[in-house]
Amino acid sequence: MAWLALGVLALLLGHAFNLLPLAPLQRLELALYDLRLNLLVPQIPDAPDHASGSAPIVIVDIDERALAARGRWPWHRSDLAELLELLTGGMGARLVGLDIVLADDIDSASLLALDRLLARPSGDASKDPLPALRVTLLSLRNQLDGDARLAAVLQSRPVVMGFLLSGEPGATTIGELPTPIMPTAALGSLGLAMPEWNGHGGNLARLQRASTRGAGHLNALVDPDGVVRRVPMLVQHGGQVHGSLALAMARWLLDAPDQPAALLRLSPAHIDAMHPLQSIQLRGREGLIRIPVDRAGAALVPFSVANRAFLRISAADIFAGKIDTALLRGKVVLLGVSAPGLVDQRITPVDDAMQGTAVHASLLAGMLSGQMLATPAASPLYELLQGLLVAGLMVLALPRLGLAWSTLAAALLMLGLVAANAAAWLWGRWYLPLASGLVVPGLLLVLHLLLAYRAATSARHDLTQLFGQYVPPELVHELSLQPERQNMSSRNAELTVLFADVQGFTRQAERLPPGELSATMNLVFSHLTDIVRQHRGTLDKYIGDSVMAFWGAPLDDPDHARHAVAAALAMRDRLPAMRAELTARGWPDLDLSIGINTGVMVVGNMGSRHRRSYTVMGDAVNLAARLQSVCARDGLGLIIGDATRRALGEQLCLALGPVMLRGRDSAEQIWQPLAWQPGQNAQADRLAALWARLQEATDGGQSELASALLSQLQQAWPDNALCRWQNIRLVAQAGTVSR
Repeated sequence: MAWLALGVLALLLGHAFNLLPLAPLQRLELALYDLRLNLLVPQIPDAPDHASGSAPIVIVDIDERALAARGRWPWHRSDLAELLELLTGGMGARLVGLDIVLADDIDSASLLALDRLLARPSGDASKDPLPALRVTLLSLRNQLDGDARLAAVLQSRPVVMGFLLSGEPGATTIGELPTPIMPTAALGSLGLAMPEWNGHGGNLARLQRASTRGAGHLNALVDPDGVVRRVPMLVQHGGQVHGSLALAMARWLLDAPDQPAALLRLSPAHIDAMHPLQSIQLRGREGLIRIPVDRAGAALVPFSVANRAFLRISAADIFAGKIDTALLRGKVVLLGVSAPGLVDQRITPVDDAMQGTAVHASLLAGMLSGQMLATPAASPLYELLQGLLVAGLMVLALPRLGLAWSTLAAALLMLGLVAANAAAWLWGRWYLPLASGLVVPGLLLVLHLLLAYRAATSARHDLTQLFGQYVPPELVHELSLQPERQNMSSRNAELTVLFADVQGFTRQAERLPPGELSATMNLVFSHLTDIVRQHRGTLDKYIGDSVMAFWGAPLDDPDHARHAVAAALAMRDRLPAMRAELTARGWPDLDLSIGINTGVMVVGNMGSRHRRSYTVMGDAVNLAARLQSVCARDGLGLIIGDATRRALGEQLCLALGPVMLRGRDSAEQIWQPLAWQPGQNAQADRLAALWARLQEATDGGQSELASALLSQLQQAWPDNALCRWQNIRLVAQAGTVSR
């Protein structure tokens, strides 16, 4: 898990420092920015004035009504000059910004024709037939020369012009640009981080040169999703640096009328790769404005609440004098075109069709009100540390918590990040990255679940590989669902072990060809193994002509003794069917001797470095093998140890008495189980009671009573091995036979 977390942090490092930007993470970051902007945006009342606290920004639209009143666009320059005179004169606007570009020479053809007429020689004035016409033509020329009138307005009135830049390959240059803010060389290495524009659409040289307030560019930056969130405050073009329209207007608003523009400085003073640009500072007579920007010189636009617009006035109402001058006196006006087919619309986080003029108004309002969002220069480092903290907490928590608690921990961690980010936004006006911090907990949680699933799958595979050859498929399935319950290492456990030996195998091996002998044992072992599996047993191994199996592991089984005895009885019951198959193939029939014992034994995956197997060992296992030997020697078919008898509870068992076993110092009580519980079979109950009396008589030395009871049993169970066994016990007890 720790290695995965380091891998995730490495990706975040590349993303945070833009070495390996991750497009999905970038899109998520933009979406989260828009969400925060809509939820946490401050209520800016049309952008309060920096000096007076009033609400100075008004948008004047050249809309459909204005075009109906003055004709189609572009207007004659005299109309535009008249509008600017009205705004800055009688209306008392403090400053007007033009969200339009005056690049067309619309009056040149008419003026050229008049100039040709006026240039014709007049000769003797007394002989000139049309002196009044020349005076009329000269007056008409002055009226048609709207550029001259507009140039006079731009020279004498507080108007900031606009121009456009282009970054397209092969972009052309039209018109003239204003005086640059500074040469690109003054920026040093910062110039490499700022966007370079190679084309421009400027204003007519005559108009631009007449402007005393200069101009600012009208461009905005469009993010990959097509949304405008930032405006480049500073741009490079032709080796010079130009500012935006909002920046140009702010410079003049900070100083008194007829004074130079506010001083512009960059912060920090020394800018290089280690100390990137952080802000632009404007200092004038009326105060200081600090504009946070990124290292490329772009500022985030502090859009107001969605669907909330600035005060808009139609230019038609300005011409008609229908506007109360109090609405514009001392205000800042942005003049734009909103008529259909001419409007410049932008997709923004708060509006899918915002007029471009409103973007500039929002930016200027934020600058003047001090409501700009800042992206700290250390933002990449913050993003990395945030990811490191989150990943570290998740790596510590995930291995110790279950799925539900891990999910809750991830959710709480993400909620904490959102709260901290919102606090930084609201009170510090900081825009800090959030997407990576939210992705890391979820990603690590998913990776943790995948690793857990893989581990569980691997554990199930290991269990299947290990136990598939020993236990029935249904037990393997149960183990795979809870692999943590099985510890493959050796452990002590109370289990029941069974040894089933094929009697007469050695004799059969001498008589049968190898192929038939192998087929015979395969048939017998298949039957016995099927029975072991049907009774939830674990096949340990085949030992020559014997089958070894045990119950109670790998899955715990409280009824391991009962299941083992039931399997043994099923093996005895299947003997007739097995003999029938053997006889049908011409093979000799076989018999089984089964010994079962219960006790504490060692179980686990044991062996050498060359081969290992899941098996059991211990004294209880050896005792089961000895019981099987006694069973085979005396033809008892099935006997169980005393511990197994106790584990069976009320199941009917016939006591066979104590026997001495090889390798043991004391006699072992042995039993033969019956397939019934008391009360299930009347005959079995009667025979069990008769057998119990026989054992009491035998153990009590009552030979005559024991012989009589044995005779009754022999009549009920003719040729039964138990009767022969008991007869041997009686004879031995009488001392006539030495055993």
